[in-house]
Amino acid sequence: MAKVTLSPVVEEIHGKVGGLVFRRTASGKMSLIKLADMSKVKWSKAQKIQRQRFKEAVAYAKAALADPKVRAKYEKLATKTGKRAYDVAKSDYFKGTNLLTSKPK
Repeated sequence: MAKVTLSPVVEEIHGKVGGLVFRRTASGKMSLIKLADMSKVKWSKAQKIQRQRFKEAVAYAKAALADPKVRAKYEKLATKTGKRAYDVAKSDYFKGTNLLTSKPK
């Protein structure tokens, strides 16, 4: 994996250049990776189901973080675990935890 060091002139770089993709990790490090060619992949039934579940988890996380009260709960959980609130929300979806529709005590 290539490593990118940004100069003070370039504060941020992201996106695709040819067959390469610039991305920033959760820890803030920049990486340059080769874009995967997925055009000939045949997904199995189980993979299709899991990909659909992941789409639903992403939609849940976006909706959860759009609600200020739920976002505050996820940010609090995220600081405890050292993760991003978005990742904690996605994880909750897979665990069956739903802070969006849960009733307050």
